[in-house]
Amino acid sequence: MSYTALYRKFRPQEFEDVKGQEHIVTTLKNQIKADRIGHAYLFCGTRGTGKTTVAKIFARAVNCEHPVDGSPCGECPSCKAIKEGTSMNVIEIDAASNNGVDNIREIREEVAYSPTEGKYKVYIIDEVHMLSIGAFNALLKTLEEPPSYVIFILATTEANKIPITILSRCQRYDFHRITLDTIADRLTELVEAEQVEAEEKAIRYIARAGDGSLRDAISLLDRCIAFYLGQKLTYDNVLKVLGAVDTEVFSQMLRRILKRDIPGMIAGLEELITQGREPGQFVVDFTWYLRNLLLLKSSDDMEDVLDISSENLVLLKEEAKLIEAEELMRYIRVFSELNNRIRYATQKRILIEMALIKLCRPQMEENLESLLARVDQLEKKMEQGIPVAAAPNGAVTSPGGYGANAAGEAYGSFSTVGTGPGNVPENAGPPVLPKAIPEDVKQAVQNWRGIVQNMSGLMRAYLSPDKVCVSLGGDGSLLLVFEDEMAESYLNTPEHVAELTRAVSNRIGKEIQIQIKRNETGRPVREVYPDLEKLNIEIEIEED
Repeated sequence: MSYTALYRKFRPQEFEDVKGQEHIVTTLKNQIKADRIGHAYLFCGTRGTGKTTVAKIFARAVNCEHPVDGSPCGECPSCKAIKEGTSMNVIEIDAASNNGVDNIREIREEVAYSPTEGKYKVYIIDEVHMLSIGAFNALLKTLEEPPSYVIFILATTEANKIPITILSRCQRYDFHRITLDTIADRLTELVEAEQVEAEEKAIRYIARAGDGSLRDAISLLDRCIAFYLGQKLTYDNVLKVLGAVDTEVFSQMLRRILKRDIPGMIAGLEELITQGREPGQFVVDFTWYLRNLLLLKSSDDMEDVLDISSENLVLLKEEAKLIEAEELMRYIRVFSELNNRIRYATQKRILIEMALIKLCRPQMEENLESLLARVDQLEKKMEQGIPVAAAPNGAVTSPGGYGANAAGEAYGSFSTVGTGPGNVPENAGPPVLPKAIPEDVKQAVQNWRGIVQNMSGLMRAYLSPDKVCVSLGGDGSLLLVFEDEMAESYLNTPEHVAELTRAVSNRIGKEIQIQIKRNETGRPVREVYPDLEKLNIEIEIEED
C-alpha cells in the first residue's frame, strides 16, 4: 500500500479529535443533540485550522443513525459510506476550479432531489471566495430558501471577499489559529504513534514554524521524519531540514549590528547561505528574535510569554540591555518590510544585505525613527571623544531628508544630498585637483560607462546607464537622478558618494561635485529635468 501523509493519516474522525476549536465543536454538537441544525454555515479561518475536517465530521454527524453526544458513531452504514467517499449525500466542491455560473446551476438542479438514504444532502464548498459574482448571485436564492433536507457548508480563508448578501444568510464560525502548546501536544502524540524518537525542543520548533496551522506543522514534521528516517529527531536536525538558523547566530548578528561591523555581518550571512540556510526563513526568524528582545525591554514579566529555553533567555536579557526599545522597533520595521518584499524576489541575498546595512546606517532612511537613531549615534561618538565632521559648506540637509542650499531653499520633492570634497573622510587629505567646470562635467557624462566599469559589483550595477540618468546639474555639478528607491538609498551614503567622487575626479582630472536625487514626483524624469534628454542625446557612451 502506498504511503499516506501524516496529516491525512491522522485527520480527526470525531469532534473530540479536533484540536484548538472547542468553541465551534461545542456549538455544532449542541445543535445536533437539540436538532437545531441550520441550513447554511460559513467556516472562516487561516489554512490548516480544521475547516474542511469539521465540515466532514458535521456531515457525518447529521446523517449518523446513532450519534454519540453529537459526534458520528463511525459504525453505521451512513458513517462508513461518507468516510469512504461513496455516499451520494455529501458533495464536496472546489470553488477554485468550479467557480462559474453553470457549476452553481448544476447544484440548484440537484437540490431538487431528496437523498435516497440518510437525512441530509450536505454540500461542502471549499474556497468559496473564488466564486464569480454571477455564481454568487446564482447561489443566493438556493442558499436563502433551500429544501429542508439540504445543508450548505461554505469554507474560506478570505471572508472579506464574500458578498454581504451571502454572509447574512449563513451562520458564521471563525476558526482560530491553533496555539503553540496545542500543536506541540498533537505532534508529540503523532511521533509516539509513529514510534519516532524526538526531542521536545525539536517538536516545539516545528510547532512554532507551523504559525498557527496544525496541518502545516504536521507536514513539516512529516518532512523532518522522512529526512532522518530511523534516527532521533533532534533540534539541530530540524534546523537543517527547514533551513532555519540557531538563536546563537542571531545573537552574533545583532552584536555585529550594534558594533556597525558591516564586513562581519556580510561574512556571517555568507556563511549561513553557504551552509544551505534559507534566506527567507532567516528573515522571519530574525524578526521573531528581535520581537522577543522588544518584549523583554517592554516589561519584566515577559518570561512566560517567550517560548525559549532558559539558556537563551539569559542571553536575551544581556542583549536587551545593549539596545534601546526605539532602535529595536526600527530594526523590526526594516525587517518586516523586507519580509514583504523578499517573498517573490529573485535576489534575496542582496535585499538582506541592504537591510542589514540600513540597520547600521540610519542616514539611509528618511523618517523620525532614523533621525533619532542618527542623533543617538552622534551623542555616543561625542561621549567617547570621537570627532564628528561638520557638513560641507553650502550643503544642508533638512530634517525631512530633502536637500537645501545655503539659503535654506529646498531643492524640490527629491531625496537629495549635496556632496563634494567635504564628504571625503578627513584622512584623505586636502583636495589638490582644480575645480571642474561644466565642460568637464559633460566629459564625465560622455565617459560614464568607462567610469562605472572599474567600480565594485553592486555600485556598478546601480550606476549603469539603464538605471540612472546622468547629466549636468544647474549649479555645475554632476547630477544623478534615480527612479529606483533601493539604488538611491544604497548609493546615497557618505562612503559610496566619496568613492564615486574619487572615481569621477580621477577620470577627468578635476575636482567634481555630485548630487544624487530620486524622482518622487510621479512624472517622467525627463519632464522634471528637460536638460537630461538634451544632454544625453548629444553624448556618445564610451566603450572601454
